[in-house]
Amino acid sequence: MKFTVGIAMNPLDQLPALAKTAEECGFSSIALPDSLFFMEKQSADYPYTPDGSRMWTEETPWVDPLIAAAAMGAVTSKIEFYTQVLKLGSRNPVLLARQVGSVANLIGNRFGFGVGIGWAPEEFEWCGVPYAKRGARVDEMIDVIKLILGGGMVEYHGEFYDFDRLQMSPAPTKPVPFYVGGHTDVALRRAARVGDGWTSAMIKFDDLVQVIARLRELREEYGRAELPYEIQTVCIDRFGKDGYAELADAGVTDTIVVPWVFDGIGFDGPLDAKQESLRKFADQYIG
Repeated sequence: MKFTVGIAMNPLDQLPALAKTAEECGFSSIALPDSLFFMEKQSADYPYTPDGSRMWTEETPWVDPLIAAAAMGAVTSKIEFYTQVLKLGSRNPVLLARQVGSVANLIGNRFGFGVGIGWAPEEFEWCGVPYAKRGARVDEMIDVIKLILGGGMVEYHGEFYDFDRLQMSPAPTKPVPFYVGGHTDVALRRAARVGDGWTSAMIKFDDLVQVIARLRELREEYGRAELPYEIQTVCIDRFGKDGYAELADAGVTDTIVVPWVFDGIGFDGPLDAKQESLRKFADQYIG
């Protein structure tokens, strides 16, 4: 099982150094969060907290994950990066294809595209995209981005997106893996049907086991059971050697961790303390 470092809500000037240290310690990847803006009043509950509130404030630092991948990729050579997850619903797929392809090329195919729909109506409407039919629109977006990233002259004619023959060059020299997020059955179906893996938000172990079993069923249903598949998780009730062994036995391929939080260091804590937490975690669990 691989270990990935989650860098959500950390000061932006710390990110390159954290990526370099994570690479030196043997972590597999950096998980890149996404948040467009903080709306003063939210019209929908955040789906991954018990009371629907957000875990961050208007002052919490965020960075565009694709720009972060390019910046951190420039100071590293081996560690990989993936969005966890980029909210597709409020974006344009043709523009995104250019951005994803650029990042993949610039950092040597060390980029994975973790995608979700997005939970906040404001992020859709204020970016000029209807909140209605968001699931069907995102399905088309994934098709469009994969098509363009595949290279060559392509065209697309769908319900939401329509364009004649075009080509973006250079295409990535290897396929960009797509990791699909979401805990609903519709999201799991999408992950099984078009994803190279599934990526979780915060989840308890017993729920995770059920999700993994459901994904196996769905991948069998779609004739994709024999293909390589990643299970990336943020499990909130399994830690330590025994806990990580349980996750691996359950089918998890990649655990996302924030080592400095285990040591009582906040997201706004000093860089050197976070680097020491990375080293300590690696000594204990990566070897």
